[in-house]
Amino acid sequence: MIRYRLACDQRHAFEAWFRSSEDCDTQLTDGTLACPMCGSQEIDRALMAPAVAKGGDASVATEQTLPAESEAPQKAVMAPDPKVAEMIAALKELRDRVAASADDVGERFPEEARKIHYGESEPRGIYGKATAEDAAALVEEGVEVLPLPAFPEDRN
Repeated sequence: MIRYRLACDQRHAFEAWFRSSEDCDTQLTDGTLACPMCGSQEIDRALMAPAVAKGGDASVATEQTLPAESEAPQKAVMAPDPKVAEMIAALKELRDRVAASADDVGERFPEEARKIHYGESEPRGIYGKATAEDAAALVEEGVEVLPLPAFPEDRN
């Protein structure tokens, strides 16, 4: 596992673990990563201290200590937009309401949604997982589906 320090286009810094450097590159380019503070998907690697072996024991590596915050050069970090934070909070509340009042059918979502639509199963609120292709097929069949928002912390 490799830990990288990352930063979004709003200059929020955070860390993430990856299986390899290639895995990091893939996630940076395919939009899988999002800033945990503002949700931006414009993310790049940031500078970080390398792991350095102490003494003669190469099997023990420790992270190099960075200067104390008061000693480090100050970076301009923009605070998240209050309107964006308000919208994210509202979306999280909506997602939580759905989760509290509907059945989580997980990977069976497309199948269960079809059963309800065609009257083969009791009508009820459900949520779960579906691929983009499955969701498109459901919409083409006239099955009403809406995506629930996913947040960066959900992917951890």
